[in-house]
Amino acid sequence: MAERREADGAAPVLWTPDGDRIAGAVVTRFEDHLRTTRGLAFASYEELWRWSVTELEEFWRALWEFFDVQADGDPATVLTTRELPGAKWFPDVRLSYVEHVFRNRGDDEVALRHASELRPLAEWTWRDLRDHTARIRAGLVRLGVEPGDRVAAYLPNIAEALAAFFATASLGAVWSSCSPDFGVQSVVDRFAQIEPVVLLAVDGYRYGGKDHDRRAEVAQIASEIPSLRAVVTLPYLGLAGDWDDAFAPTDDPLEFVRVPFDHPLYVLYSSGTTGLPKAIVHGHGGILLEHLEWIGIQIDARPGDRLFWFTTTGWMMWNMLVSGLLTPASIVLYDGSPGSPDMGVLWDLAEAAGITTFGVGAAYIHACMKAGVEPRNGRTLANLRGIGSTGSPLSPEGFTWIYEHLGDHTWLFSTSG
Repeated sequence: MAERREADGAAPVLWTPDGDRIAGAVVTRFEDHLRTTRGLAFASYEELWRWSVTELEEFWRALWEFFDVQADGDPATVLTTRELPGAKWFPDVRLSYVEHVFRNRGDDEVALRHASELRPLAEWTWRDLRDHTARIRAGLVRLGVEPGDRVAAYLPNIAEALAAFFATASLGAVWSSCSPDFGVQSVVDRFAQIEPVVLLAVDGYRYGGKDHDRRAEVAQIASEIPSLRAVVTLPYLGLAGDWDDAFAPTDDPLEFVRVPFDHPLYVLYSSGTTGLPKAIVHGHGGILLEHLEWIGIQIDARPGDRLFWFTTTGWMMWNMLVSGLLTPASIVLYDGSPGSPDMGVLWDLAEAAGITTFGVGAAYIHACMKAGVEPRNGRTLANLRGIGSTGSPLSPEGFTWIYEHLGDHTWLFSTSG
């Protein structure tokens, strides 16, 4: 691995983008937008960053324009005050996060690729995703779900979970999810706080080659959340379920309720290490703009890219991954163990799905090092350009391992946690 030192000798520079990557980067186009619309020019990325965190109103308004955010109302007032509590962003607009996911999509273009220990690698086009989302939306309406109602999901990281989230958000209802490996009390501790009206669940899941029947757990969870009016179960293991009956094919169009900028989109939770997990509410507008900036600019998602992050629906990186569909990229989902049948399974997926950005926890990289995994042995990973690491610090040895095993052209970045 080639290293060079900064002029002061303080730190090694492990990777520098080449001229073509810089020229094609979304951040370069954003700088051009600022130059042509505002007459702003920056001598360095650091100058651009400093402007973005000091001129808050101007930055977020420029981002709104750059990504052509669609809304009812007037976005001229970006921020009412910088005082906390009390600050309100874009108070005069109504919009829909999920409307921006589905806009300007070709029916036959691939939206996502998905695989699991139960299912081989497959694709959903935008037509597929729209149809599944419309089916679930219509079913939720029949169940009486209205804007502001909470829909809880005890679902794995599969395509149906994605469609269910989009369906919920399209109604202005509020999503919250846990992975089906969570125990009953952990789920009740989270969901009971938000009083959901519908629970979406699976009959079970497969992990590490072993099937886990969760029907008893689902029944117990439902019995301990008195706000529930309905439970819908996906027969993921083929044991039992009424998903197709509740969410039957429909001719109803997929529509989007525009809501105030800060209307709740989903609820995530703290770890629960001190007392009950803390419910953390995220709004349509805040997540829309933050994820356009995060994934669109920082992760540089472009047409043809295929974004992957190894995550469950109980980790916030799932929420980040699905927002990849706000950009011109497609996404890749995987449900199962990263070590079954061996530690090469995710690298196999990277080859088979043509992944361009491969996101994992730092612990996975360290586990690959310990197991002696050779990602490029017997695999063609020519599409792979970026490695995202998160969840915990990646050791210096982990950085070295990535560059030695995937090449010094690889962009290795830590994006969260």
